[in-house]
Amino acid sequence: MEHVIVIPARYASSRYPGKPLVGLRGASGTTRTLIERSWRAACDVAGVDAVFVATDDDRIAQAAESFGAQVVMTSVDCANGTERCADAVARLGIAPKVVVNLQGDAPLTPAWFVSSLIDAVKAGAQMATPVLRLTPETHARFMEDRRAGRVGGTTAVMDARGNALYFSKEVLPFTGRIYDADEQVPAFHHVGVYAYTPDALATYMAAGPCTLEDLEGLEQLRFLYNGLPVTCVEVEAQGREFWELNNPEDVARIEAVLQREGWE
Repeated sequence: MEHVIVIPARYASSRYPGKPLVGLRGASGTTRTLIERSWRAACDVAGVDAVFVATDDDRIAQAAESFGAQVVMTSVDCANGTERCADAVARLGIAPKVVVNLQGDAPLTPAWFVSSLIDAVKAGAQMATPVLRLTPETHARFMEDRRAGRVGGTTAVMDARGNALYFSKEVLPFTGRIYDADEQVPAFHHVGVYAYTPDALATYMAAGPCTLEDLEGLEQLRFLYNGLPVTCVEVEAQGREFWELNNPEDVARIEAVLQREGWE
């Protein structure tokens, strides 16, 4: 196997317990769980040899097996999705050239986002992740969530070469203003997908948790804290609205996209 996708999923969540099994209604009225919709998004990516759901919870495992997913049971001690991906690959006994971590709360992830990461790793990146320029509407949503005390999307700040400087659940860079519909917003939404080489995963595991990672609750900060480069790949939405399921309020937002775009 050269390219594999692992979907890490856990039942416990301080913000939204049981989130992977939350139902999302599509355009036809069919309700599918969040984990199934994320799995379907992964299966749409061309050139991937296998897709695995990695979990430590029997309820998630049973749900995933019921819709045909390959499941890997992982340790309850995995601190985040990257650790769960590393554990899954080790338990499977495989050595792919590229491991993709498609987080289980991002069912709207377009296939071309993932393909662009695989291409970046094949071109020499050790770890790559997509960033999407915020639209004025999305920027306003991010700001609305923060004012309401909700954790919305994550933002990324990059250097001139596209290497990550920082990731945050705050809206960075701070501009203190609202953008008109025809303006370009100088901020980027970090899309929660990662592609790694096996060596990058091993280095991550050996480094152990860091302060920034714990404070922000963002696993990718361990790479930056330890001086490991993170390549940010700017992607285009191509007219598709992207949103992750972080809070109960996001269910209606995602269902609206599913129904508007005719997803079953």
